[in-house]
Amino acid sequence: MPRLPTYLAFDLGASSGRAVLGTLDGDRMRTDVVHRFETPMVEEAEHLFWDIDGLWQELTVGLALAREAAPGLRSVSVDSWAVDYVSLDAHATPLRRPYCYRDARTDGIMQRAFEALPAEAIYAHTGIQFLPFNTIFQLLADQEHDPEAMRRVHRYLPIADFFNHRFGGRAVVEVSMASTTQLMDVRTKGWSGPVFEAFGLEVGRWPPIVPSGTRLGRVRSAPEVEVIASCSHDTGAAVAAAPATGDRPWAFVSSGTWSLLGVERAEPLLTPAAREAGFTHEAGVDGTIRFLKNLTGLWALQECVREWGDVDWATLEREARASPAGAVLVDLEDPRFLPRGGMADRLRAWCREHGRPVPDTRGQLVRVILESIAASYRRAVDDLHRVTGRRPDVLHVFGGGSQNRLLCQLAADACAIPVVAGPAEATALGNLLLQARPLGDLGEELTIRQVAARSSTIETFTPTLHSD
Repeated sequence: MPRLPTYLAFDLGASSGRAVLGTLDGDRMRTDVVHRFETPMVEEAEHLFWDIDGLWQELTVGLALAREAAPGLRSVSVDSWAVDYVSLDAHATPLRRPYCYRDARTDGIMQRAFEALPAEAIYAHTGIQFLPFNTIFQLLADQEHDPEAMRRVHRYLPIADFFNHRFGGRAVVEVSMASTTQLMDVRTKGWSGPVFEAFGLEVGRWPPIVPSGTRLGRVRSAPEVEVIASCSHDTGAAVAAAPATGDRPWAFVSSGTWSLLGVERAEPLLTPAAREAGFTHEAGVDGTIRFLKNLTGLWALQECVREWGDVDWATLEREARASPAGAVLVDLEDPRFLPRGGMADRLRAWCREHGRPVPDTRGQLVRVILESIAASYRRAVDDLHRVTGRRPDVLHVFGGGSQNRLLCQLAADACAIPVVAGPAEATALGNLLLQARPLGDLGEELTIRQVAARSSTIETFTPTLHSD
């Protein structure tokens, strides 16, 4: 009996990572997590960095475990969060650890950047939402704070593309990741010359942009395994695997540390209303555009749980369900909630400052966070309707947050539309399917979304008057 094809997806999140082995069995992709690990962060000299050497060790362990479990492994691909990057010398050696986007060195940079090129012009070229930690503003922070180190840089690579290169693939930037940098032209999907020129940045230090699913070469330590740029940006991979049929208008939420809420479009929508509402244009698979808003997701809850220590979600959900509904809604987009540490105290301080009831118990605080996230979904759906003229009939929620049943029900109630939850491992599933397709394993009769839907467990939450 012929061996079924297998692939390895590394899905790197800002808090944890996974090595997921995928086995294509006809029209279904079976997945198995062979390795889990924390994403190592280093605090040094009052700055936050990613420990890429520590991450690389975890990736090599994951690859070894996958090859042991699947000796015929066909390919590997890495996806990760966006905006952060590795600075390399001429020998492809990192010059330093990459900064974490939560580092404070970009404070004030975005506002000063608009003096060189107004926000309206940047958006017209790139279509990207203005966030203070976008790649472009991180580069300008390097330019301002450490120009000598910047002059030594031979090449920049985003996190996922760096690891694909380190495995043995060509140095490229996959289009879904390139689009998040605020350096790519949203129409041509090439680097934006006017943006680079306005800020004195060198476009030659950025490798070519390639489409999702590009075959890059062979793993140095295992030449029988190919390296593929699936969707380097985790949200791009997740949306590719959304189990949506297209029978009715739908929107998506990629729910994790961040919540990315939006719709797929064929063309950019570069209107003043879209810019003012904070919508971004990220490249998707097969030339699509993910027209979305970046919203604070489970970050506040994750930080609270980190502070509370050993507590399981079942206990937190039970306590949250027992707490009063609608007590208070917090604006989780307030910049004070971006840094690490002291999250519970900062949430309570926000309530006091705004004259709102202060949550006393752990369950009340969890309820406040989840209801506040659901309310941000409602506002984003309303903005989508106002800006595009269309309101979705269903909201697909996938990623880790789709396992949070209370949040899914609160979202259905807040948005007054059904929420279809799942798959939880949408990013890894999309990554795996975007490896299988260029290798010719899917066949012409199957689409990625068809296989994703058949490979997923989903649950529908219908709006109710009460979420309990």
